Amino acid sequence: MGTVHPFPGSKPTQIGFERAELSRIVDLYGRMVAAGLWKDYAIQFGKDAASFWAFRRAAEQPEVRIEKRPALRGRQGMWALIGENGAVLKRGHELGPVLAPIERRLLKVVNE
Repeated sequence: MGTVHPFPGSKPTQIGFERAELSRIVDLYGRMVAAGLWKDYAIQFGKDAASFWAFRRAAEQPEVRIEKRPALRGRQGMWALIGENGAVLKRGHELGPVLAPIERRLLKVVNE
């Protein structure tokens, strides 16, 4: 696949996910759907942030929101995991540790 380059001298009009980032998020979404925890999702690309929302049911508020804000890259980290009530649950510079609280929900204890 080719590389898309912005027109010289212009700023990008929206923030988006890179292929590897979106692949990791959608993989987690698929595992949560298979576990019966999530049913629907939405993606928003804006001027300041890109967001992935995961819903338990389509008619509810999102259970979690995974947000990418490149403007915070040098400070707290550009990735944030935001809960149902709008509180930031986890923030970081890398996507993996930010998704860890959600992935822990998929772990099951196996008895011998």
